[in-house]
Amino acid sequence: MARIAVIGAGMASMAAAARLATGGHRVVVHERAGTYGGGVGRVARDGFAFDTGPGLLTLPAVYRDLFVKTGKESLEDRVDLVQVDPAGRHLFADGTSVTLPNASRSGVIAALDAAFGAGSGERWSEVLVKARATWEAVRRPMLEEVLRDPALAARDPYPAPAIRGLFRRAAPPTLAGVAAAELGDPRLAAVLESWALGAGLDPRTAPASATVLPYLEATFGLWYARGGMRALADALYERCLARGVEFRFDAEVTGLLTSEKGAAAGVELADGTRCEADVVVAGAPLPALYRDQVVPWERQDAWPPMGPVGEPGRCTVHLALRGARPADAAHRAVVHAADRGAALDWLFRPRREALPRPGALTVGVLRPDDPAVRPDDGHEAVTVVATVPAHQAGGVDWDAPGVAEGVAARMVEAAEAAVPGLRERELWREVRTPADAERATGAPGGSVPAPTLPGIDGALVRAPNRAAPPGLYVVGGWAHPGGGLPHAGMSAAITADLVAGGPGGST
Repeated sequence: MARIAVIGAGMASMAAAARLATGGHRVVVHERAGTYGGGVGRVARDGFAFDTGPGLLTLPAVYRDLFVKTGKESLEDRVDLVQVDPAGRHLFADGTSVTLPNASRSGVIAALDAAFGAGSGERWSEVLVKARATWEAVRRPMLEEVLRDPALAARDPYPAPAIRGLFRRAAPPTLAGVAAAELGDPRLAAVLESWALGAGLDPRTAPASATVLPYLEATFGLWYARGGMRALADALYERCLARGVEFRFDAEVTGLLTSEKGAAAGVELADGTRCEADVVVAGAPLPALYRDQVVPWERQDAWPPMGPVGEPGRCTVHLALRGARPADAAHRAVVHAADRGAALDWLFRPRREALPRPGALTVGVLRPDDPAVRPDDGHEAVTVVATVPAHQAGGVDWDAPGVAEGVAARMVEAAEAAVPGLRERELWREVRTPADAERATGAPGGSVPAPTLPGIDGALVRAPNRAAPPGLYVVGGWAHPGGGLPHAGMSAAITADLVAGGPGGST
């Protein structure tokens, strides 16, 4: 039985801790904050409750496997998961709207034909057929196992259209290129691109393999946990306790102990406490780990580096509303920017104004039909979320006077397309910016890592789960296979297998 120190109590850290404790190891989790869950947080006030992180779940099979492997009670025994139907509503500045059913190919085709014209649904379906081929090519070698072949990550497996003409070569396909060439209608293209934008990727440079993001949702469904997604973090924390995991909160790790042979030998805390261990699993945001020199740069493997840096963050506006939620309201709506180019430039170009121009912001609107998140049926809890530049370091100074309030005002203005009369119904709001996320979780700039995707020469590859020095492992969004709730569970499964002496696989 090994002594294992885990840095951080985010979802990947807890998933790894539960698996390792089930394997008979003594696991101690050191968390700088006063609670668990990392980015999967919760705000509660006056009978209203809001998720501060992901509001929905794809690929629940990842967590079903985790609960099966770590105890007798299944995921559904601990969390009331329900499918969201419809999967979403998309609204455009010209007044067009389309509501997409959950996990229904024929229903989606019919809805797209009705909104964008005959043939739109079939064109969409053909793109997802290619996305399925992409998913099958990368699922195990790039997501469920240790990434052994860098060349695999560099190539985009999305089936590119044939290029006619002697000596002609196709440029590396981008998601925006796929949308323009294969979907035609710019509104339908915006629907496809919205998944990448939600993951913090610029559709103009994101690989064509990003088509797997809508494919996964269309194939495996979209899920919500009654009471909010924080219920998933609660269940995972309780599973860890049941397996004997020890949690030490308000315990910031500031150093890595090493043995005479240079192997990881524990962690040092901010108060000077030295906690010896045989193995260290770092679930803290990896850039912060490097920045604080817990793991010096010179000890890192040559390939790959820590992955993308300076990624966008999220701004969320939690709204307590008077008045009942309409029966026909969609759980999730996307209000697309009237000026796509200006919206993407504000988000991704190096120099930008602090506030986006009116109409230059795409927002998501979450309206769960859940009595547990509102005081009574005469009120509604609504969250408006937008992908935004990170805090400082080439992004936006979210703590500067008027910035958070100004962006929130633009977001609420846009969201009114999905919630008519929104501002008149408002009782109060709470705004959470990337600066708030940085303070709460330690994520540099409050950035949110995108999932690993193949293509663009491997630019979206994350740090390997086995790090240097020996005995150090990394999990979570800044490690393989990248960001997102499903990927957190995959990362933990790969790492637990590595610690146990296996090849590094999630099954």
